[in-house]
Amino acid sequence: MRAFVVKEYKGPLQEVDVPEPVVGERDVLVQVQAAGLNVLDEKIRAGEFKQILPYKLPQILGNDVAGTVIGVGAKVRGFVPGDEVYARPGQERIGTFAERIAVAETDLALKPVSITVEEAASLPLVALTAWQALVERGKVQPGQRVLIHGGAGGVGTVAIQLAKHLGATVATTVSADDADFVRGLGADSVIDYRNQDFEQLLDGYDLVLDSLGGENLEKSLRVLRPGGKAIGIAGPPDAAFARELGTNSVLRLVMTALSSGIRRKARRLGVRYEFLFMRASGDQLRQISALVDSGAVRPVVGRVFDFDQTVQAVQSLDKGGIRGKAVITRA
Repeated sequence: MRAFVVKEYKGPLQEVDVPEPVVGERDVLVQVQAAGLNVLDEKIRAGEFKQILPYKLPQILGNDVAGTVIGVGAKVRGFVPGDEVYARPGQERIGTFAERIAVAETDLALKPVSITVEEAASLPLVALTAWQALVERGKVQPGQRVLIHGGAGGVGTVAIQLAKHLGATVATTVSADDADFVRGLGADSVIDYRNQDFEQLLDGYDLVLDSLGGENLEKSLRVLRPGGKAIGIAGPPDAAFARELGTNSVLRLVMTALSSGIRRKARRLGVRYEFLFMRASGDQLRQISALVDSGAVRPVVGRVFDFDQTVQAVQSLDKGGIRGKAVITRA
């Protein structure tokens, strides 16, 4: 089986022959037809997450998949060969830049019927991130105000639509070229991050979804109402995340220290900060499928690469400039 692997951190992505996936009794074997590209893929290759996601190298990259079921484990009851499915495999079982992948049944869902396989492959990681930030953590209610940074990106394009579906008033930061595009997704207020300072324009927000970290995150705390919450997906990680991972006491202390500054600033302002590293969930993907098929959320695919262009596709992640997601296709 052909796949794209990283053999050493910071090393090149290489196409190689790998063994066929091992299918456990509760696993589903999927023929990969398309795989979404995520900044996380490049960060894993570069070793930026090796302390918290210690993959055993060589590692097949790829965190999103859409394809067809070609086999099921003995105890699988929810899927049969021929089903069209999509998933973000569990973080310990990534590897969608391959011809086939075994995915835990609990991480898998039938793909939305109204979209293409490439569009389905663009969704799992970013849609689950948006869902877990806005629904699970943020508990967004009608009438609340939500700021979503990077509204033209993978997470942002889904988060804007989901927040509007939940009844929120949505502000977002983008370049001027993307202003009309994000308004079309439902954004009520659009800030040109190159020429405008969102901190000077916004105030009293209930929730901020921050994908940049650093100074942008600090400024985001100051646009929240008292009791508001900033959810960061770019870091810094916090102690709650360390507990979720089940890390050792040393790493828990390190993560606590990394986020101590931003948590202290949040407390002084009477607001909260939480780090989010999304998790796989077939149940949540089924709810997302329903939203897609109802028209409440539509995927945005900015570019499609062929499977044999996977190396160039991953390299393109650093360049940015793609609305929504880029996808690799084997169709």
